[in-house]
Amino acid sequence: MTKTGVMVCGHGSRDVEAVREFESVARGIRERLPHYDVESGFLEFATPVIRDGLDRLRESGHDRVLAVPGMLFAAGHAKNDIPSVLNTYQAQHPGMEILYGRELGIDAKLLGAAEARIGEALDRAGDEVPLDETLLMVVGRGASDPDANSNVAKVMRMLWEGIGFGWGETCYSGVTFPLVEPGLEHAAKLGYRRIVVFPYFLFTGVLVKRIYHYTDVVAERHPGIRFVKAPYLSGHRLVLDSFAERVEEITGGENVMNCKLCKYREQIVGFAAEIGLPQESHHHHVEGVGTNADKTDGNGHHHRHHGHGHDHGHDHHHHPYPHADHPLGPRSMKKERA
Repeated sequence: MTKTGVMVCGHGSRDVEAVREFESVARGIRERLPHYDVESGFLEFATPVIRDGLDRLRESGHDRVLAVPGMLFAAGHAKNDIPSVLNTYQAQHPGMEILYGRELGIDAKLLGAAEARIGEALDRAGDEVPLDETLLMVVGRGASDPDANSNVAKVMRMLWEGIGFGWGETCYSGVTFPLVEPGLEHAAKLGYRRIVVFPYFLFTGVLVKRIYHYTDVVAERHPGIRFVKAPYLSGHRLVLDSFAERVEEITGGENVMNCKLCKYREQIVGFAAEIGLPQESHHHHVEGVGTNADKTDGNGHHHRHHGHGHDHGHDHHHHPYPHADHPLGPRSMKKERA
């Protein structure tokens, strides 16, 4: 008789707080799926890694796994890296069937969670500035996949129009453009009295903290504009509901990942050379290396693994981004500038 379990595949972070938030979300998913055993693991940096969770399911008698990426959009991690880890594991354990679900994507529940987080920020800011004099800046993670980047822009438009802001803009924390600082500088020129900065992220981490930092940097240059920092999505109940839906989709045959604009399957303008690239993970060298806390001993000394650092500025040997020299990006924000 088949025994089915669930595997939630996270990206991983060097930030201990981000890891804790992911684990909290995994607990919330377990509560919504009491009929399954739910495990979780990370692609890089933090432990346990994905194969550890798969080991636990296999060792407890599960021969069928419903795996979902713990990510908002499908870029290289969800399209290539996680499937590579899952495919490799299944090849090594042919008695286990692993079925892979889709990312959270653009979803009514996620938009509801985003509206709630933005609403929290507006409530704290007060009502002295009307919405039509407020600009919404949605900040995405940023990827070398234009399909994923365009989804952030669509989320921004739906929130802008749905909530009724005077204007909306999109920027990114790294990899693509515009980055946060130039994006906010551009927004500051548009004449709005207030700018709400909303990181469209699931969890905190180095990038979210840099987003808030650059918001403060730009705010100091423009004292006449009120900058409001909205909280990221985190473990909002609608986020957890969406994760549970992604799992149930797999069994219902509704796994509808959008591949029409996937740069690995179609010739997308500017990215034609990447069609048909092999599906392989580029994260082996940072798999399970630990968070920043793991690299610090009781005396405050930091430890490096493998003889090299793990700043996420590394490219994992990904295919080169065609607009790497764009003046508004796309290099990730560097620590020395923070």
